Amino acid sequence: MSLGFARISFVMFFAGAVAGCNSAPSPQPLAPQGPGSRSVPPAGFKLPEGPGCSGSIARYRAIMDNDLAMGHVNQGVYNQIQNEIGDAESACSAGQEARALTLVHASKARHGYPG
Repeated sequence: MSLGFARISFVMFFAGAVAGCNSAPSPQPLAPQGPGSRSVPPAGFKLPEGPGCSGSIARYRAIMDNDLAMGHVNQGVYNQIQNEIGDAESACSAGQEARALTLVHASKARHGYPG
């Protein structure tokens, strides 16, 4: 009986020791985020409303302004996208709704924005 007890004790001790090695590490506190690194829009941010190409352009421009302010896009890429938005805006003003929407969609796809 004492040999069986010794084996069980050894197995229990070994299992406890191994379990201690596999415990999850304690969570580390997150470093505070500095300016230009927020992950949520500022309070009160609301996308512009409106139908057609003018509404789509206004929403895309607002998203880009917000992404620049949050540090999600650098100034060079922002400038490139603003030029592309300007092309879409010109087409929209000229009554070329389909072309304007196509330009907005192409710019979004090129820069990784949905729809």
